[in-house]
Amino acid sequence: MIDIQKNIVLAPYTTFKIGGPAKEFVVIENENELAEALQYAKDKYLKYYILAGGSNMLFADEGFDGLIIQIKNQGEINLVESEKIECWAGINLAQVINFARENSLSGLENLAGIPGSIGGAVRGNAGAFGTEIKNLVEKVRFSDENGMLSEYSKADCDFEYRSSAFKQDRKLIILSVVLKLEVANKDAIAKKMKEVIQKRNAKQPTGWVGCAGSFFENPIVRDSNLLEKFEKETKSVARDGKIPAGWLISELGLRGKKIGYIEVSEKHANFIINTGKGTAQDVVMLISFIKQQVRDNLGIQLKEEVNYIGY
Repeated sequence: MIDIQKNIVLAPYTTFKIGGPAKEFVVIENENELAEALQYAKDKYLKYYILAGGSNMLFADEGFDGLIIQIKNQGEINLVESEKIECWAGINLAQVINFARENSLSGLENLAGIPGSIGGAVRGNAGAFGTEIKNLVEKVRFSDENGMLSEYSKADCDFEYRSSAFKQDRKLIILSVVLKLEVANKDAIAKKMKEVIQKRNAKQPTGWVGCAGSFFENPIVRDSNLLEKFEKETKSVARDGKIPAGWLISELGLRGKKIGYIEVSEKHANFIINTGKGTAQDVVMLISFIKQQVRDNLGIQLKEEVNYIGY
């Protein structure tokens, strides 16, 4: 039997630490409880939103006028075969990466340090340092809005840059994921993870408190002069014609730009930080300003990677 709670403030459930109250709130631990929660929302004519690790999202200051369904961060991670693992969608991505390391399975190392759940990582096709999770997914078990269960192969998931079939259609709710990895030396995996964490900490804000993660997708840039400047200054290649959004924002001198308690990180300009009592309204104002500056000065339209809920 699910436990429906009323007027639960959402800020503590997110890495941004921003968000007003949800009209109703429930934590689910399995497929049956999800079906019960979805039926409750249907019976009460409530809109609903699925919450797991709480990264990559911004709840409105007014909260959410419906039912928040939180997929609990618990459950088992299992070896399905010698090179495959299966995990509940709500489990923290870090736990999955550590499980893979302890079982001498390689492939997830470049994702070390990314916040949130494994389900959220698959939904948004999380990636870092040349690795995207789509390359590791074998199949995904999910529910539709009526509680009907289905399974997709990797090909069915329609993975794109920071997107998937599950992000495009919010009625599809990820329940579990099977990843196919490669057997490797445990010590070598641990060493690579340590290097990735050190590289991430050197370039990005640490701890993820008061931060939703990378705020903008890296845009495709057509301006050959800008591409040349980026590659010359960074001594790196613009993969697929994409330039990091943080570099573009930094080019305009916007590091440290602040509205209220919300500011552009001095360390990495694609990270928006809540330095204290930040509000969603301040975030929206700062993001609008950044997008306007990049559009007017560089001719590039930035697109948010972070999801807005309750607007």
